[in-house]
Amino acid sequence: MLFLSVKKVWCVLPVLAKAATVTYTVPNSAPTGATALDPAPVGLSFEFFAFPSYFKNVTATNQCLKNFQTLTGIWPPMRIGGTTQDRAVYDPNTSAYVVYTVAAPTDAPAALTFGPSFMTLAETYGGTVVLGLNRGHDNITNTIAAAKKAKSSMTNLLAIELGNEPEYVDQQLISQDWSGVQPIASGSWTPATDAASQDDWDIQVGQALNTKTIIQAGNSNSAPPTWGAAELIATENATVKSYVHNYAHHNYPGGSLTSLMSHSSISRNVGIFTADIAAAVGVGKDYVLGETNSVSGGGAADVSPAFGAGLWTMDYVLRTSLANIKRTYFHHGTIGLCYYCWWGRYDMGAPYYGAYTAVAAMAGGSYISALDNGSTNYAAYIIYDAARKPLRALLYNSDYYAGTGARVTQSFVLQGLTAASGSVKAKRLTAKGAGSRVDQGGNPTLGAKRLRMGR
Repeated sequence: MLFLSVKKVWCVLPVLAKAATVTYTVPNSAPTGATALDPAPVGLSFEFFAFPSYFKNVTATNQCLKNFQTLTGIWPPMRIGGTTQDRAVYDPNTSAYVVYTVAAPTDAPAALTFGPSFMTLAETYGGTVVLGLNRGHDNITNTIAAAKKAKSSMTNLLAIELGNEPEYVDQQLISQDWSGVQPIASGSWTPATDAASQDDWDIQVGQALNTKTIIQAGNSNSAPPTWGAAELIATENATVKSYVHNYAHHNYPGGSLTSLMSHSSISRNVGIFTADIAAAVGVGKDYVLGETNSVSGGGAADVSPAFGAGLWTMDYVLRTSLANIKRTYFHHGTIGLCYYCWWGRYDMGAPYYGAYTAVAAMAGGSYISALDNGSTNYAAYIIYDAARKPLRALLYNSDYYAGTGARVTQSFVLQGLTAASGSVKAKRLTAKGAGSRVDQGGNPTLGAKRLRMGR
């Protein structure tokens, strides 16, 4: 493959099932509809109670994050939050990061406290941090105390979340709201009552901190428009909006591995946020996915650790960036019971390869456009530099291949290229099949190289 006007071509053609040719025309400059890229669009979310352990007990964490920083020059953005943020009470007198009791190491605590050192640890991170705090307990005095400590301790504090997924999903994955679960929802709890609560807390916390644009608002998981940003924004007056930094939503598409990694499925899934993105942009705010991953509840054993989930990660990040979702935070939950986590104590999982490929493809880019319309299994993205000139192309074939039988090549033809000085480099992300797992010996390769022990 030769792409003379682009410095690098990323070929993601690892799961081939049939012979065909797809043809795309590459523009010589970013079209007017190209989307501006965030300098670090790929972020990570850490479950609130587990955050200290990821940074103190899992040695791969720092190196895996550093790998992204090496590619982009910027540490990936981080969000700390999740279900346990609404079980956490701030204790200014404890010296511990977190205090809780569980029956088994893989249990999430039903209640916990955290101290000033929690924020001090977060401050040591080289990138920006969104900190999730408790709204569910309806103790705004305690939450403001924690927010003040965060503001005074964390020079990297980007925003504060007030409550996680207020519509609530219980352990049986039966959708329900906070009613009867959280004290703040002791009465009727609807999107309207939640919005009124959010608006009030945004103002009170923002005023207590004497800081504007400090709140990451929204943070629901149900598919829009209900519980979505457009619905929330419609309830906000100018004062509330002045304290909002950005709007966030959560997303776990789920499904089988075949459907998860399908490019057309990914495009449809990202498309459900179109109206909310427009609403956020309409009031001058960014829109992000504040918590996301392949399957909710820590992932699915037969889906989330597989190479196909790594391909989903890669294509999903590119598609969300194309949709003007500025940052996408991939959630990492309970250590030892986290099928979708990108790394564990000893090695990197297949999803990390997909994330790494996406970060490398967009590194240093200023704009992104797609040459496909999202309706087939094949994708072609162009990343442009600040001068709007093509910098890299990423090609993706999402036809499913199980790892046995004939593997037929897929041809991509790129038209409209012009000669440019310098050599052309191509890298190919590949594995034995979509179901390959690192922990079962099925290591992917990127440019014929494997990532091991965080490097």
